[in-house]
Amino acid sequence: MIATRIRLLQEDDWDELVALEERSYSASGLSEGREALRSRHRASPSTCFVLEHPGGFGGYLLALPYPLFRCPDLSLAEPGAVPDGDRGSNLHVHDVAITEELRGRGLAGRMMRHVYDVASAAGHRTVSVVAVLGAQAVWGPLGFRARPEIGLPASYGAEAVYMVKPLEPAAAGSTPGSLTGAGPG
Repeated sequence: MIATRIRLLQEDDWDELVALEERSYSASGLSEGREALRSRHRASPSTCFVLEHPGGFGGYLLALPYPLFRCPDLSLAEPGAVPDGDRGSNLHVHDVAITEELRGRGLAGRMMRHVYDVASAAGHRTVSVVAVLGAQAVWGPLGFRARPEIGLPASYGAEAVYMVKPLEPAAAGSTPGSLTGAGPG
């Protein structure tokens, strides 16, 4: 078991986040670059998280409210913050990445469970993702259903698939899961 903590993304995290994103996606041509990534955070800072462990930075998750059946274009920055009154019913998980040394420990799943709690508490009814590089096999068992009829920006590549997961309504008086804790990940 590894002790970890999920917390909001902070200014000091950007160098490590961008480096991990580049290692994860540059070989496939899907790396977005610092400004596009930062624009996702500016659009919704309360739904972008970092995974910490005793060794430091362990990964990140960027999410933002986005209309159902739409997603950000990897080649474009977000135009600005999502206004509170325009948050909609869907939270789009734009990217989740775990450092190489921590992969295979269930930590991405732990981060996703945290996001489900945050999304439910905010009143979102669905969470969406775009599965790239064959990740449909990862997202499907987590309850996401492929929607291959949804057109995607060309920046995702021909094999990308839009996927959606319905959320259970938040219980009255519930709050998002703890931002701290240790778990098997």
